[in-house]
Amino acid sequence: MDTSDPVAVVESAMIAVRRRQTRRTFAVEAGGPDPVQEVLDALEAAGPDPIGVNGVAAALGVDQPRASKLVAAAVSAGLVRREADQADGRRTNLVLTADGRRQLDWVHDYRRERFAAAMEGWTAAERQTFADLLSRFVTALDR
Repeated sequence: MDTSDPVAVVESAMIAVRRRQTRRTFAVEAGGPDPVQEVLDALEAAGPDPIGVNGVAAALGVDQPRASKLVAAAVSAGLVRREADQADGRRTNLVLTADGRRQLDWVHDYRRERFAAAMEGWTAAERQTFADLLSRFVTALDR
C-alpha cells in the first residue's frame, strides 16, 4: 500500500472496518446474538417507518427465506414482536420489544466504549475533527 496516497490509506482503513462489520465483531464481543443483532439493527435503522420481513431482507441484503429465519430467531429470543399493520391487515410489522431496545442500547454502549478506548489519548479537538470528517466522508459516499 502506498502510504503517501491518502485515498489508498482511507481505502485500506475502510476495508478493515468492513471486515470487522462483516464478522459483526462488536456484536459478538458484546455477547449479542450475531444474526439477531442484524435484525435489531435493521429495525432501528427503519426508525418510525413500519418494517416487515421483506424490509429486513432488503436492509440486510438477504433473500426473504433467510430474513424470515432471522426474524423468527429474534422473535423467539423475545427481542422482536410481530404486529398487524393497522393500514393493511394483510401485512405484519416487526416491532422491538423492551428487551430488544435494551439489547440495542447495550450494544451501542459497548461499541462507544470500544471507540472511546481506540481514541484514548486523543484531544477533544482531535476527536471532534475525526467525528466531523468521518461523518462528512460517509455522507458523501451516498451521493
